[in-house]
Amino acid sequence: MRNEGPYQSSHGIESHGIVDAGTVYWNLPPARLYELAIQRGEGVTAAEGPIVCLTGPHTGRSPNDKFMVADPSIESDIWWGDVNRRFEREKLDGLLARAREHVRGKDLFVFDGYAGATGADPRHRLPVRIITENAWHSLFARNMFVREEDPEKLAGFEPGFVVWNVASLQADPGRDGTRSATFILLDLARRMVLIGGTQYAGEIKKSIFSVMNYFLPKMGVLSMHCSANYGATQDDVALFFGLSGTGKTTLSSDPDRTLIGDDEHGWSEDGVFNIEGGCYAKVIRLSAQGEPEIYQTTRTFGTILENVVCDPETRRLDLDSDRLTENTRASYPLTQLNNVDLQGMAGHPRNIVFLTCDAFGVLPPISRLTAEQAMYHFLSGYTAKVAGTEKGITEPKVTFSTCFGAPFLPLHPSVYAGMLGEKMTQHGAKVWLLNTGWTGGPYGVGQRIKLSYTRRMVTAALSGELDDVETWNDPNFGLAVPLRIEGVPDQVLRPRETWKNPADYDAKATQLADMFADNFEKYEDQVSEAVRSAGPRKVKAG
Repeated sequence: MRNEGPYQSSHGIESHGIVDAGTVYWNLPPARLYELAIQRGEGVTAAEGPIVCLTGPHTGRSPNDKFMVADPSIESDIWWGDVNRRFEREKLDGLLARAREHVRGKDLFVFDGYAGATGADPRHRLPVRIITENAWHSLFARNMFVREEDPEKLAGFEPGFVVWNVASLQADPGRDGTRSATFILLDLARRMVLIGGTQYAGEIKKSIFSVMNYFLPKMGVLSMHCSANYGATQDDVALFFGLSGTGKTTLSSDPDRTLIGDDEHGWSEDGVFNIEGGCYAKVIRLSAQGEPEIYQTTRTFGTILENVVCDPETRRLDLDSDRLTENTRASYPLTQLNNVDLQGMAGHPRNIVFLTCDAFGVLPPISRLTAEQAMYHFLSGYTAKVAGTEKGITEPKVTFSTCFGAPFLPLHPSVYAGMLGEKMTQHGAKVWLLNTGWTGGPYGVGQRIKLSYTRRMVTAALSGELDDVETWNDPNFGLAVPLRIEGVPDQVLRPRETWKNPADYDAKATQLADMFADNFEKYEDQVSEAVRSAGPRKVKAG
């Protein structure tokens, strides 16, 4: 086994049971990873500078193939069920043995870094080691996690958690206990994740987010699936909660505000901090006019473009093409952005925005939530999963993802909701519900709310412009909606008026209200009567 790379840790991969691989590449810089990825046929260089890689049949996450390894030390903590499926340790041991045999004589790539921003309390930073078969997966890890730049610290780097991505290893469900040939196995007790059967790089990122969602709350830190930025001062922080495709990255990339991070954060007693060192943005139909900063990263060396169509002769990109998937992605380090806080740390939030992509087209585009409504909608986590984000999703699908991130929550949702409620009350944060979905009808009939309108509404909310405006009360959902916002047509603020047939709107609104009520039944015995009563009101259609 040969080692190559400028910064090799004294804690070698032998400690992970890997003893007879080929060449082990340690903490390589982007240019060297580019070279190796291209030499190995893992990707191609686009005309503008990024590397373009394909993920094969898996163009999104595979949540049904993710399992939690059972262990007495975590048994009583875990929210067992559809999200956290139990996996027996002996089955993991069998797959680990197969993985070690699978990489015999093969090259491996190692990245050592952190989950947790540079400026965060060191107690809240997790040293992570990412071991991959592919050079481009190692570049992905380098982009997405916080990099250690000190050679002496890298030489003595001791991982607190290890992700081993054996992407080309296929499981045998009958023998290995998996659901399919794909597996994402989280072992919190042994502090490791084993991934196989998928080339989709997002599994690496989200597995460590699941890990942080376990450890941070135990330290009194709320872990959050949100983007974050701040205004003129670091005390003017805004959080944007939402599932992939609802606008977290787009709306937090504001030229008038400083980005903290675009997807994963912690909220400690000192304020908000980024968990990551990069961004993983959707780029389908991205435009230089609508999202200039993100667009520029698709023209930059060091960016990985996943499943973006690239002309084989000219190597020109076609960001508008969904021929491979709707879930085209760009992975890039925060250093590629101009208006970003590289320390990844700021104060406590003044504003919290819940993003929902309403495929029914009935929710108001923006509304101010009471404290009780905030808890109701946080536990509900209503949105539509957009095309391509997960395997098998080809058009928006209504879903309720508690805490706006159910697939990544090892603990019961009440843990995160309770912490959010306490912090909102303590710091007096205002909470808004923002619909980035459809207007004028449901998906297939109406159209997405214009990004320019959404940006204007966000600016109005964060600036304080909406604090004392006159509102109307939505009869279906009990939401306080501004009567008017400069730059937004009044009709857009009253979704019923955008439908050709108001009776059709009433029917859809009643249907969605019923879905909210049915979904919330599982939380009713865990919340106060005030929170139970804060949900949508059912009204008779017509």
